[in-house]
Amino acid sequence: MFRDILQTIVEQTGGAVGAVLMGYDGIAIDQYFRPCDGVDLQLVAVEYANILKEIRSTVEILNTGTMEEVAIRTGKFTVVIRALNPEYFVALTIDRQGNFGKGRYLLLRESARLNQALG
Repeated sequence: MFRDILQTIVEQTGGAVGAVLMGYDGIAIDQYFRPCDGVDLQLVAVEYANILKEIRSTVEILNTGTMEEVAIRTGKFTVVIRALNPEYFVALTIDRQGNFGKGRYLLLRESARLNQALG
């Protein structure tokens, strides 16, 4: 079920190359990646999980509410990360020329389905 949701997000976002449902511990629950030369998207997600834990901790220390979304833009990709609950998040990797806005929208729209599937 997770893979179907992730695939929908990737295929409906112009320029998306992959999505992963992951725990803050860096362990992927499920993923859907299109072939992407020269980049290990699984490794990217694991490394961003470490950064995300730090951001989440900072948000808690500052008492500014719960973390909802983080975007990281590099020379090749934009990674949009949406927190689902205290244990899991979903990350969408979009090509630099991809449709960032649609990706954000689809992550928001599908986050309820992912949360429900997580139980």
